[in-house]
Amino acid sequence: MKRLTLITLLLLSTNLLAEMMPLVTLEKEAGGRLDGSLWSSSELVNKVHVLFYVDPDEKDLNEPLSERLKAENFDRANYQSIAVINMAATWLPNFALESSLKSKQEKYPDTTYVKDFDKLLVKKWSLKDDSNNVILFDKKGNVLYKIMGAASAEQIEEFIGLIKKNL
Repeated sequence: MKRLTLITLLLLSTNLLAEMMPLVTLEKEAGGRLDGSLWSSSELVNKVHVLFYVDPDEKDLNEPLSERLKAENFDRANYQSIAVINMAATWLPNFALESSLKSKQEKYPDTTYVKDFDKLLVKKWSLKDDSNNVILFDKKGNVLYKIMGAASAEQIEEFIGLIKKNL
């Protein structure tokens, strides 16, 4: 009986870790890449992806995690970072944000920068609005870990460990 209970718990925990997010497409008035092209969450496959969903007013909230990710220098053949900016979460004008994002894209060319003008990821993925969210996806597009708000030191270690395990 204990063995059956343990197997059931393992299966349930595996299913919980294998959460798939609903498909989101950002294009035209809803947002998209900095060059205006479409971005879709269907792209979150074939590599381990770290997606930051950021209110510009809270951009520094998870700086310790960002710095740790940079320091790890993960192989870009197996790892990708994405920054989706919640453009509707700030009072800052879009032209100022876009200028700042273009500078960031030049500084971090390996990161994909995306604009969300309608809080689509807040609505479809139930992310925390007016905050800084970080989601880790495995190579199949399953969610491995979510941080909504500031990451603790323990969460950062778990996050990095999961990336290493899934590369």
